[in-house]
Amino acid sequence: QVQLVDSGGGAVQAGGSLRLSCRSFGYTYDISFMAWFRQAPGKEREGVAAIYTEGGSTYYADSVKGRFTISQDNAKNTLYLQMNSLKPEDTAMYYCASAYRVLARGESLSPDKYNYWGKGTQVTVSS
Repeated sequence: QVQLVDSGGGAVQAGGSLRLSCRSFGYTYDISFMAWFRQAPGKEREGVAAIYTEGGSTYYADSVKGRFTISQDNAKNTLYLQMNSLKPEDTAMYYCASAYRVLARGESLSPDKYNYWGKGTQVTVSS
């Protein structure tokens, strides 16, 4: 079992920055992918960024490329999402997730490919 605890959300003005964190607990040795997803009210959950934990390859949604950076600190079992140049449309609940299976590029931002989820942290960006 793996438990994910995500944190770091908050309220910022447009153009501001936030860094989200996700700490993993439990048996994490077989985790191949970790990712951040977000869900705004009335919308489906969408993939934001993913990282292949073994090789470090990263994948981003087009809407956040150049603004968000996903990274990991293996020694701390922690995943990060650095979010810069935030926009009001980035407002959502953000969730971290982990997957056992090695995912293809096209699968890395698909919620149904992930096995474990954090409870979410709210990000609110005002104009």
